[in-house]
Parts: sequence; C-alpha cells; structure tokens
Amino acid sequence: MTYPGRVPIDVMMPFYGDVAQFRQAVTSVLEQTDGDLRLVVVDDCYPDPEPREWLASLTDPRVEYLRNETNLGVNGNFRRCVELVEADHFVVMGCDDVMLPDYLGTVRALARTHPGASVIAPGVQVIDDQDRVVRPLGDRIKELLTPAAQSGRPVVLDGEAMATSLYHGNWTYFPSLLWRTGPVREVGFRPGLEIVLDLALLVDLAAAGGALVHDPAVVFHYRRHEASVSSVQAVDGRRFAEENAFFAAEARRCADRGWPRAARAARLHATSRLNHVQSRVLATVGRLRRTNASA
Repeated sequence: MTYPGRVPIDVMMPFYGDVAQFRQAVTSVLEQTDGDLRLVVVDDCYPDPEPREWLASLTDPRVEYLRNETNLGVNGNFRRCVELVEADHFVVMGCDDVMLPDYLGTVRALARTHPGASVIAPGVQVIDDQDRVVRPLGDRIKELLTPAAQSGRPVVLDGEAMATSLYHGNWTYFPSLLWRTGPVREVGFRPGLEIVLDLALLVDLAAAGGALVHDPAVVFHYRRHEASVSSVQAVDGRRFAEENAFFAAEARRCADRGWPRAARAARLHATSRLNHVQSRVLATVGRLRRTNASA
C-alpha cells in the first residue's frame, strides 16, 4: 500500500550472485506493507541476462535496473549505489537477504521519531541457504554485544559511546540498516576497504556527530553462507589483514581525538581476534576432513 504525500525510501540493491535468492530478495521488498519505496538494482556486470529479464517482466514502476559499464567490486558498487540515491533515507540491501513485511514501516517510524539519527538498526535474524533461522557462534556473540533496550525504548548511541560499542564488535548487519542520505554523503565510504567498509562508515558518522538508533524488533533476515565475501576472505586471511590495519589506525585516531575508551576498544578488537581464531580452526578441520576423505 502507498500513501500520497509520503516520501519513498530508496532500496539500493547491488547485484552479483545467486539468481534464485535475488528473486526472493526483490520479492520481499516489493511485498512490504509500507509500499512507499523505490527499488534500484545495480548489476555489477553479472554475465547471465536472466535477472534483468525477470525484473522487466514484473512491470512494477517502483523498480529500476542499472548495469555498471565495468565490474566495480563490492566497495565500488556500494559507492555507486550511494551516488544513485534520491531519497532522504536509503537501504543498501544484499541481493540474497530478505525483508520481513514490516521492515520499511518499522524503520520509517523510527526515523520519524529520531529525525537526527544518521542510521537506524532494526532487529535481525540470521538465515542459511535454506531459509532456516540459524545462530552461528559469531552471531551469538553479536547478540551479546548488542545494546539492550531499556523499558522497551530504542537504544540511542552517539559519539565515543557509539564508536566504543562498535569497536568491541560490529553487532549491526549492514544490509538491514536505514541510512540518512545527507550525513552518509558527507562522510562517504572509505576507498580500499572490502570487509570493514560498513564499520568504517559507522564510526566516521560517530566522529562527525551522528547517532545510531537500535530497536530489537526483528524485521529483517540476513543470509549467512560460505560463499559470502566475508566468509571467503576469512579463510584466506585477507579479512583479518584488513581488520588489523583498520583497528590499528582507528586506535591512533581515537587517541588523537581524545576518546580513550574507544581507543582501547579499537586496540583490543576482541571479536575480530576471536573470529580469526575460529576461522583458522574451522579451516584446519576442513583440511583434515578432506585429507581423510581422500586417503
């Protein structure tokens, strides 16, 4: 349902991946109970024409399709999505994730109640390739790190408190976040980052005076699977090389800014270290299983 006079939210969807999951993601957006939206699919040179042809068959005026001239990669396509935003608020949704029907209505209401917030973080459940709700160790740790709502009211974080919370562990799920366009354009994604680009944007917004609002009501399904960028790069070590360099630089920046608690949290970056240990253990177990199977 649409409401005359309401400003749409832009749902930007960088695409390169599983076509069936992409269809599910698009369908979940178009079936929102709050239908005031513009869905922009930004195709990063996926070789199969099927996604484009399927989108055209929908004949939904809220859907736009754009194809990059060259493959921009994760960071480049996210930056391209932000450039294309027209609304005051936007989401950069994964092409394999799922919006629950009340997602847009929930985040719009939070943005209306907290007009100065740079980012809205709703409640999220993690799903696997078969759409089953799962709770891997990393996500259980995220749950423990997520600030608890008091008396049913959303949590509001800003400044050093916001940065400190996120350095301890980035408990947000990037594709579920509603961003305010103005502050994000002023700060921008840092070039050269693939894994921590969302965390970098969040802490840069905190440094610029922005605020984050979290409501635990679950309205989004985030898909975690072995083919994701973070999972692949965790195995070969690129993820943790990027994270280590990032946190070291952030510790220095926070110390220079006069944020001692945030500087300590960045130096510690405990959950990043724990994820590194866990991935190395899992990789070792996987190698042993393959060796035993071939013996």
